[in-house]
Amino acid sequence: MERVYTAVIKQDGDWWIGWIEEIPGVNCQEASREKLLETLRITLQEALELNREVALTAAGEDVSIPPIKG
Repeated sequence: MERVYTAVIKQDGDWWIGWIEEIPGVNCQEASREKLLETLRITLQEALELNREVALTAAGEDVSIPPIKG
């Protein structure tokens, strides 16, 4: 299942800056809007993968991983 996230972006002088609303710490700065959106996608994917690894490591063995809709 593919989830949709919300990018909050704005131009600040010569730079475009943006955040992913739902995931703290996912923020980027680029010279163009298109590059910013690309970088936000990459950074979001990396953050989700890292968070997943950290959670699974912390949980240890014999865990259940049920999907949760929100």
